[in-house]
Amino acid sequence: MRLHALCKKTWVMSLLVFALVVSLTPVSQAAASLSVSQALENQNNSVQAVKGYVVGQTTGTSTVITSNYPNDYALALADSANETNTDKMVYVQIPSNLRSTFGLQSRSELKGKSLTVTGTLTPYFSHPGIKSVTSISTETGGTDPTPDPTEPTVPVEDYYRTAAGKTGNTLKTELHNIIDHHTELSYSAVWEALKKTDEDPANANNVILLYTGRSQSKSTNGGGVDDWNREHVWAKSHGDFGTAMGPGTDLHHLRPTDVSVNGTRGNLDFDNGGTEHSEALGNYFDSDSWEPRDEVKGDVARMLFYMAVRYEGDVSDEPDLELNNTVNNGTAPYHGKLSVLLQWNAEDPVDDRERRRNDIIYSDYQHNRNPFIDHPEWVNEIWN
Repeated sequence: MRLHALCKKTWVMSLLVFALVVSLTPVSQAAASLSVSQALENQNNSVQAVKGYVVGQTTGTSTVITSNYPNDYALALADSANETNTDKMVYVQIPSNLRSTFGLQSRSELKGKSLTVTGTLTPYFSHPGIKSVTSISTETGGTDPTPDPTEPTVPVEDYYRTAAGKTGNTLKTELHNIIDHHTELSYSAVWEALKKTDEDPANANNVILLYTGRSQSKSTNGGGVDDWNREHVWAKSHGDFGTAMGPGTDLHHLRPTDVSVNGTRGNLDFDNGGTEHSEALGNYFDSDSWEPRDEVKGDVARMLFYMAVRYEGDVSDEPDLELNNTVNNGTAPYHGKLSVLLQWNAEDPVDDRERRRNDIIYSDYQHNRNPFIDHPEWVNEIWN
C-alpha cells in the first residue's frame, strides 16, 4: 500500500510539473500586423504587414490628395481615418496588378476603409513608406493576389491624364506638376543607379557610355583616364546647381560617359559642327558647343526638354531652367541651342533603350517620368 501511495504521489507530481512546463512554454502565433505609427518608426527594409486606414493618395513628399485622384499608383495610410498630418501617414506604392483593385482613381470608395498591406518598409516619395508590396487585403478579406514578377510594373496610361488636350505653356505647367516632387537621390547613390539604368542589354556586367557608345565594365567607374563617370547632360554650371540633390542628381539627365570625353564636353552648349573627337568618333566640338553622335542626338534633346519642364524655380532651392537659342550660356540657368535640339528630337526618334531607362527610373528610383520619351509629340506643342 505504501509503495502504491508513493507511486501515485510521484505520478501526480509529474503531472503538475508537466502542466507547469506547458504553461510556461510560449505558444507560436502568427505575427500581428504593425500599426502605421510602428511602421513609421521601423523603416528598416524588413518585410511586414501594416494595418491602417486609407486617407488619400500621395503625390509628393508632403502632398496627399483626397479627391480627383490622378492615377492608381499610391495610397496613404494612417492610424485614424480622419488623419490630415502627413507626418503620421505611411505611403504605399501599389504594384501594377493591384492598382485596379486598390487604387483610388478606380475605387475612390476605399477612402476611410481599413487595409492590411504587406511589403518592405522603406521610403517612398522620400517619406516613410511601403514598397515591393506582395499583398493588400481589406478588413473583410478583400482581394489578396500576389504580383507576377514578370508582369510590367510601369503602366503609363493614366500618368498624364490631366495633361490631355493642353498645349503651350499650359501643357508645360501641367507636365511640371505631374513630374515634380520626385524621390531625390544622393550623388553617391547615382553610381549604382546608372549601373542599372544604362546596363548593356547584351552584357549585364557592363554599362553603355553615352557619347562613345562603348560597352564598359560597371566596376570601372571613377576618375581615371579610361574610367567612366557621371555626366550632367544639362551642364551643372548652367544654373550653378552643382551636384546638389535634385537637379544635380536627377537620373533623367545623368549618364555614364568616358572621363576624358566628359572633360572635353565640359559645360558646352549643344549645336552642330566642330572637330570630330578622336576618342568619341561621331561627336564634334568647338569652343562653344558639342554635337553628340547621331544615335543619341534625340536622347540628349529629350533629356534637356525634361530638365526645362521639371525645374521651374517654384521651390526655393531649385533653379528655373529654360532652353534658349544661343550658346555660351555660362552660369546662367539656360541651355541651347533650342532650334538644333528640336531638329535632333525629330531626326532621332525614341527607341526601346530610352523607354526601358525611363521605366527603371520611374519604378525603382525617382518615381517620375520623362514626358518627352512617352510623348515626343509634346515637344512641338510646347516649343514650336
